[in-house]
Amino acid sequence: MKLQQLRYLCETANQDMNLSKAAKNLHTSQPAISKQIQLLEQELGVDIFLRNGKRIVKITPPGQLIIQTAVRMLRDADNLKKIAQEFTNEAGGTLTIATTHTQARYSLPPVIKRFTARYPKVKLILRQGNPTQIATWVSSGEADIGIATEALEQYPELIMLPCYQWNRCIIVPPKHPLLKLKKLTLEAINQYPIITYDFAFTGRTKINQAFASRGLEPNVVLTAIDSDVIKTYVELGLGIGILANMAFDAKRDKNLRSIDASHLFEPSTTRIGISRNSYIRNYIFDFIEMFAPHLDHASIQAKLESGKSEDNDNAS
Repeated sequence: MKLQQLRYLCETANQDMNLSKAAKNLHTSQPAISKQIQLLEQELGVDIFLRNGKRIVKITPPGQLIIQTAVRMLRDADNLKKIAQEFTNEAGGTLTIATTHTQARYSLPPVIKRFTARYPKVKLILRQGNPTQIATWVSSGEADIGIATEALEQYPELIMLPCYQWNRCIIVPPKHPLLKLKKLTLEAINQYPIITYDFAFTGRTKINQAFASRGLEPNVVLTAIDSDVIKTYVELGLGIGILANMAFDAKRDKNLRSIDASHLFEPSTTRIGISRNSYIRNYIFDFIEMFAPHLDHASIQAKLESGKSEDNDNAS
C-alpha cells in the first residue's frame, strides 16, 4: 500500500469517479490511476468501486469506509510534514485560506498586510468560493483555515471559532426616497426591487427570516456572490442593495449612499473553521489572532483538544 495509491483513490472519489478529472488534477494519466486503484483493491481483497465495464459507476459499502480511512491517513501524512517543517523551517511555509469575496475584499487586507510583514517567507494562498466550498476545502485539507458566515457549522469535522458579528446596510443612489425616511422599515424597503447576495452567501438566511417574520416576500430581482457587483447594479438603477455593512466605503462608493439597517436584521457571526485533525503551525495561530484578537494560541489549542466549537450564534 502506497500513499500515492491513496491519493489516486481519494481524488477519484472527490471527482465523482471521473478518472479524467482526477488524472488532470494529479498530473498523471487515467490508465495510471486505474491501475493503481486496481492494485490497491487486489491488496485489500475488496472492491472499492463498482464498475460497468471499464467505467467506475459507484463506491461500494466497504469502499466508503476505505476512502474515509485513506483521507485520514493522507491528512496524518501531511501533518507529519508540517511538524517537521515547524522545526526545520520555522519562518517559511504555506498558508491557504478559503474564504468568501466579502471577507477577502473587505476584512482580510489589513490582516494579510500585518501577517506578510511578520512572516515574509510564508506563501499566502487565497481560495475564494461559497461557504459550502470553503467548508469542503478545509475538511479535505486543501485549505488550512476557512473564513465564512454561513454553512461552516454544518460540518462536524470542523472546529468553529467565532470572530466578530456584523450587520447590514441598505445602499441606494443619491436622492433616493428612502434617504428621506426618519426610520427605515422592511415595509419601506419592500416597495423597491432588491439586489442582494446569493442564498448561500453572507447571512442571506437572516435577510429572508426578517422579511418572513413580517409576512413579506422581498422582491429580489438580482443576486450576486460579490459585494462589488451588487453595488454596480444599484448604481445602474436596477434596485436597492442589501449589503454587509463592512462592504460599504463612503470614500470609494461616492455614487451611493448607505442607510443603517442593523435594527431590521439579526446580526451574523463570521467564523473561522479549522479541521479537527489538522496540525496547526505557529504562524497559522498568529494569523487567526491577528484576524480575531480574542482568539489567542492557548484558547484555540484548548478548543482543538476539547473538540468543541465556541459558538453562540445558532441560526445562520
